[in-house]
Amino acid sequence: MKPRVTILLAAYNAAATLPRCLDSLLGQSLGNIEVIAVDDCSTDSTLLLLQTYAKQDSRVKVLQTPTNSGQAVARNLALKEANGELVCMVDADDWLSPDCLQQASDVFCQHPRTDTVILHLMQHYEETQIEEEYPLPKALTRNGIISGREAMELCIDGWQLHGLYVARAELFQQYPYDTTTRLYSDDTTTCFHYLHSREVRLCGGIYYYSKHQASSTNAFHFHRFDYLEAMLSQKLALKKENISKQLMRRFEGRRWYIFIGCYRLFLQHQNELTDKQQASLKERFKTILHTFRPSQLKLRYRWKPFYWWTSNTTLFGLQQKLYIKIRG
Repeated sequence: MKPRVTILLAAYNAAATLPRCLDSLLGQSLGNIEVIAVDDCSTDSTLLLLQTYAKQDSRVKVLQTPTNSGQAVARNLALKEANGELVCMVDADDWLSPDCLQQASDVFCQHPRTDTVILHLMQHYEETQIEEEYPLPKALTRNGIISGREAMELCIDGWQLHGLYVARAELFQQYPYDTTTRLYSDDTTTCFHYLHSREVRLCGGIYYYSKHQASSTNAFHFHRFDYLEAMLSQKLALKKENISKQLMRRFEGRRWYIFIGCYRLFLQHQNELTDKQQASLKERFKTILHTFRPSQLKLRYRWKPFYWWTSNTTLFGLQQKLYIKIRG
């Protein structure tokens, strides 16, 4: 029987959290699923754990990347083996509520024009065990449905709509994960899935998102700066989709603040980087800085001097160093 849902699971050194994740997937009330798990050349017991689960449950299939390549590459490898009518991705340190996939599947059955179903996102803080629901836009919660273009606009306008959902397999096959960078480039894929959906609906299923200091998007490491190229890649992709100038200006404003945030992160952790990494980053900042145009930016903090736009690399650097000094 063809699986109703395929879950893409990319895992790297995730032995500590994998059992919780896999138990939640294999314990779904919707039993007709498959889990395509990809080990991204882990150095811990991740691969062994995945193989153990695969021996115990035939719904789990285990693959391995030839070299450590990042989540997007791993997910695309899993996507090539996907057989489900619907597809979703789950990170190795996250988990789903027991009825999550059944809830999503029911929405697809009831509404044939729906291409993407949004899950409720519960942020779980590992250090404190506190859980906090990610707010959903009123346009979606009020009626339970929005258009694909509306979803895309909410997504790129400061993540008013998160990127955790179940979608028809055709969308994933047509728009696989963007592999421009190791981290963050999946944002582009999310936008395309939303944009090319006829309808986007909400279901009652819950995705539990683990937030902890050691996660790839929280811990400091060189690939945190992939955000620079990932956002530029998203801009170039969006330009081909004929989105409004007003929305593009809002996106560019957000990209500018992310650029500033990356530069401040660089200043704060500069001593933790090698000379080669520092030189590489300085060149990347210089290159990305010149992709901004003041007429294309909608700035939220126009009155704050440390957020003003400037194309002068030296002046920008001095501006941000002064900010770090003042803020301590």
